[in-house]
Amino acid sequence: MTQPIFMVGARGCGKTTVGGKLAQALGYEFVDTDIFMQETSGMTVADVVTSEGWPGFRRRESEALQRVSRPNRVIATGGGMVLLEQNRRFMHDEGTVIYLLAPVAELAHRLEASPEAHQRPTLTGRPISEEVAAVLAEREALYQAVAHHVVDATRSPQMIVTELLQWLRQPAA
Repeated sequence: MTQPIFMVGARGCGKTTVGGKLAQALGYEFVDTDIFMQETSGMTVADVVTSEGWPGFRRRESEALQRVSRPNRVIATGGGMVLLEQNRRFMHDEGTVIYLLAPVAELAHRLEASPEAHQRPTLTGRPISEEVAAVLAEREALYQAVAHHVVDATRSPQMIVTELLQWLRQPAA
């Protein structure tokens, strides 16, 4: 049994895509905290934010993190999971945290190419590239601080998984 692997990063960095492929390669289970919350609450992220506000959403997000964290599991976290100190501490202490790093232009391009507004409500009400820049500026230090490993998420998911498999197989220093 191996501790869980947490995927962190901004919206659109590939946490769900890469996380699913990594889980498959490792023979692990894959869970996305946003999808888990949606399935267990019967509400979309947008629904929760509308009815309970962002504080209610963040509370549900923290509960989901605790509930899905199990050995032999890759967990894609919501982009804002790192905002709460308790979540950062939990992920860092209980598992391996991988930060999928991508520049603002790449994230904005991906989000514009595959909009999911019904699932991902705007955080600032600004155009996507401005919003991504603002959110990343706020969270970058948190992603870096919690991560055990940072990967370049501008590459193909398969290249990222190959790198992660090599990194995960290295003996602990």
